[in-house]
Amino acid sequence: MSSRTVIRGGLVITASDEIHADVLVEDGRVAALAASGTPAAGAFNAERFIDATGKYVIPGGVDAHTHMELPFGGTFASDTFETGTRAAAWGGTTTIVDFAVQSVGHTLREGLDTWHAKAEGNCAIDYAFHMIVSDVNQETLKEMDLLVEEGVTSFKQFMAYPGVFYSDDGQILRAMQRSAENGGLIMMHAENGIAIDVLVEQALARGETDPRHHGEVRKALLEAEATHRAIRLAQVAGAPLYVVHVSAMEAVAELARARDEGLNVFGETCPQYLFLSTDNLAEPDFEGAKYVCSTPLRPKEHQAKLWQGLRTNDLQVVSTDHCPFCFVGQKELGRGDFSKIPNGLPGVENRMDLLHQAVVDGHLSRRRWIEIACATPARMFGLYPKKGTIAPGADADIVIYDPHAEQVMSAAEHHMNVDYSAYEGKRTTGRVETVLSRGVPVITEREYTGHAGHGVYTPRSTCQYLT
Repeated sequence: MSSRTVIRGGLVITASDEIHADVLVEDGRVAALAASGTPAAGAFNAERFIDATGKYVIPGGVDAHTHMELPFGGTFASDTFETGTRAAAWGGTTTIVDFAVQSVGHTLREGLDTWHAKAEGNCAIDYAFHMIVSDVNQETLKEMDLLVEEGVTSFKQFMAYPGVFYSDDGQILRAMQRSAENGGLIMMHAENGIAIDVLVEQALARGETDPRHHGEVRKALLEAEATHRAIRLAQVAGAPLYVVHVSAMEAVAELARARDEGLNVFGETCPQYLFLSTDNLAEPDFEGAKYVCSTPLRPKEHQAKLWQGLRTNDLQVVSTDHCPFCFVGQKELGRGDFSKIPNGLPGVENRMDLLHQAVVDGHLSRRRWIEIACATPARMFGLYPKKGTIAPGADADIVIYDPHAEQVMSAAEHHMNVDYSAYEGKRTTGRVETVLSRGVPVITEREYTGHAGHGVYTPRSTCQYLT
């Protein structure tokens, strides 16, 4: 049986256009758009009509950086694929790209199979995977080719976390050389982990154990140095590079320089670096532990350079790096030793609203909001135009967004499985009202109407930005 929905009277916003249009959805896809009030729009008929008058009609968000159920620091991220994707839907995100993890001594395939088992049948929205490569060897390199062929087209490496995920320059170069051949995209956590570990050891020896010291030892210059090194290694390999969670103005400068040279280098930042700072890390009574993530929060003066990078396209994507750990029982593992605080913040539910607040505040245009949150991540990771836009043939991942509704972010109101909000008490303007995932209402007028298992695994093509 064919199913049809018409979304009437809203302002349709994509990365390229804004138009008052009615949207016809048929069998899970966008079938047509027509200017509101025209005969063409009047000819749309359906079983279900959604009145979007006075609202925005936007593509569902694509969050290209999440960590559901990630093992880290002796514990696990507190959101499962079920709770995390439900929270994402509440926040207007309809696709996540999560990270499957290769453990040292194991194959990529084993890691990928483990993550498929975690996610399958549990997701409220569609999902895909990147692959964390922790053990570069000849077999791993061959596996990278196979994964690209089957739709896992990006590979994350770490210059940080020696003894856990760390790759040395030789391993990084080999993986980059392989991705240059197979069309994959290397994603880099760019921090000099070897140097950081020295500074951590020295800080603890001095008795500097509070959460704020986490930010002080992970210096902006060590993020910039690693970013520069990753760029040059990628240049030697002839490979594209995507630097994740950029937080320091010095790292933005390295990306801008590389892009001015015409290199295929891309950068992502996250809401926490745009809205939070070292002031949060310094909150008393161990409250700062809530804000421990890597790369770390920076002093407030870095924020202006990040916003500027988003406007000038030296940064192309805003993802969340959603990796929640509860304050009680998880973040508390680091009382008396900041290096034992699990690294990560909750945010998958907050991203679209925070970026709309950036529109309200004048940092971004409406179309740039959609570009950095929906269209560009979809293009970057081979999901466009299936995801990231509202156009005939695209999946009907559509959000009805009320730009005037006001809300106060809080742990009492959010749907993430974590006992605090990184944005507790923050007032924002704009709120998700209704969310369709492949034409199916997942959030209906602020009620959850989705279910675990609706979301399906989505293989990806390669990056669409390579020159």
